[in-house]
Amino acid sequence: MTAAARSSSERVPAFTQPLDRPAAEALAHTLKLVADPTRLQLLSMIDGSPGGEVTVGELAEHLGLRQPTISHHLRMLFEDGLLEREPRGRHVWYWIAADRREAIVDLLR
Repeated sequence: MTAAARSSSERVPAFTQPLDRPAAEALAHTLKLVADPTRLQLLSMIDGSPGGEVTVGELAEHLGLRQPTISHHLRMLFEDGLLEREPRGRHVWYWIAADRREAIVDLLR
């Protein structure tokens, strides 16, 4: 084998475990979901909030959007498993799901 042939073959990356099709489709769905600027803002606000949790009203007030609009975006993030929620009294509190937190924080950097 010539030095040139050896050099080019050494540059070929070795793949460890590529995503299988279902995992790739799930990731693509999540990436499409968070590609929306409003949803990215919501995730960054939730991540940066004191205690890591916020209400719909707080998010709506800060972004200057109506509560139904915020609720729609939060519902999409919740249904994808990115957020968790809990009703407390008259408010619903949202936070980033523990098992997705690291990925979301990395995404927001």
